Amino acid sequence: MDKYNAEGYPDPTAAEALANVALEEKKQFRRLVYVCSPFAGNIEHNINRARGYCRYAVNKEYIPLAPHLHYPQFMDDEDREQRELGLLFALILLCKCDEVWVFGGRVSGGMAREISKAKKRGIPIRYFTEKCEEVQEI
Repeated sequence: MDKYNAEGYPDPTAAEALANVALEEKKQFRRLVYVCSPFAGNIEHNINRARGYCRYAVNKEYIPLAPHLHYPQFMDDEDREQRELGLLFALILLCKCDEVWVFGGRVSGGMAREISKAKKRGIPIRYFTEKCEEVQEI
């Protein structure tokens, strides 16, 4: 920030105010992260884990996006057509994200498709254990 006014005189109050505005804007900016974790199998357990992963992302100042928590609310994951449509929607949303975070000790078929799409798009991928500890890869 320029600490001088238009006439060249020091103006620390305005400079400080502008710096505070810039800092506040930076605090409010959050990157969008795609949460990739298992859904099928023990669905109740996996939903609870995904909720925890989303809370973790919020605590790390990201905006979490977890389509596998959203689409099963109104689409039937047991219906092959609806599952494929939900996955298509998820892959489209994934392309809008700044990063993909993969959680858990195993990669399901749906997760593998999400990871593949992120790699093709050059979206950074980070891997985490079920306890949200970052690792090199699952």
